[in-house]
Amino acid sequence: MTMILAIETSCDETACAVVKDGKEILSNIVSSQINVHTLYGGVVPEVASRIHVENISAVISEAVRKAGVTMADIDAIAYTQGPGLIGSLHVGVQAAKTLAWTFHKPLVPVHHLTGHIYANAFVADLKFPLLALVVSGGHTELVRMKDDWSFEVLGSTMDDAIGEAYDKVARVLDLGYPGGPVIDRMAKTGQPLYRLPQPKVAGELDFSFSGLKTAVLQLVDREHRHGNDVKAEDLACSFQETALRQLIGKTLKAVEEFEPAMLVLAGGVAANSRLRQMITEEMAAYPETELVIPPMWCCTDNAAMIGAAGTVAWKHGLTGDLTAAADPALEMPGEKS
Repeated sequence: MTMILAIETSCDETACAVVKDGKEILSNIVSSQINVHTLYGGVVPEVASRIHVENISAVISEAVRKAGVTMADIDAIAYTQGPGLIGSLHVGVQAAKTLAWTFHKPLVPVHHLTGHIYANAFVADLKFPLLALVVSGGHTELVRMKDDWSFEVLGSTMDDAIGEAYDKVARVLDLGYPGGPVIDRMAKTGQPLYRLPQPKVAGELDFSFSGLKTAVLQLVDREHRHGNDVKAEDLACSFQETALRQLIGKTLKAVEEFEPAMLVLAGGVAANSRLRQMITEEMAAYPETELVIPPMWCCTDNAAMIGAAGTVAWKHGLTGDLTAAADPALEMPGEKS
């Protein structure tokens, strides 16, 4: 039996969880800052880190209490080392180090995106080779895993992540923050009537969303100059269909080329209802690849996913020490034998 206490503070969620054997969640406490950052139209890094400082001790205490364990029961402290906002990461890293030093526990630094991928382990036993489509506010990547804890980034965004593009388009349409959920809702009542370009990139499996975001801005400006109203529902639908077609198209290319045993969605944008519908429909043509779509709570940032990934890292002997620092540009770990 392996008992991991995990901490996640990469952006604007202060989270702590206790995870048993990488799959059983004994507690998963998340303190969200969304109501604060909505006032500013996006995450303000300095505000986020200050709120983390205020909340981290209470969140950790509540996670341990709800799990019904003591620190003597904990085998290791897993924490998000990066990527993310440096100030936010620093709070979680320092909290993890303090616990490790005080209770003489080993540290397990975790890459944030591996957490999103391994969140799917709460739904199904992961099968390898595995392909992960990681989509969030800060990341858009296709990751291949030949086996457990073996990562190869096949493609990534050349500019904006898809979640970032959603937020920027929502800002253009004056829909508030975060943009993803509101655009997803509005698109359900709209039609893809506006023609938007499909960005082209050199890498076959790479992504680009900056040009699409700019095209939306230019379309709105052009229509307003001509005295025309823009129907937000139709533009939201047009943007979403164009963006998701790029995601799905690249993912299917990777499925055809690498023939994975399993395809998993990961990250905040995996909560998008249209993406979930489209990927389910398209993957019906590839019955040899099992599709896993995480439950909604698994998509957004939480510490249980760090505990799941941290358990695998712990079993591979990948521990850290008290000198490890937060790394806002941390790269995906290389393949491990």
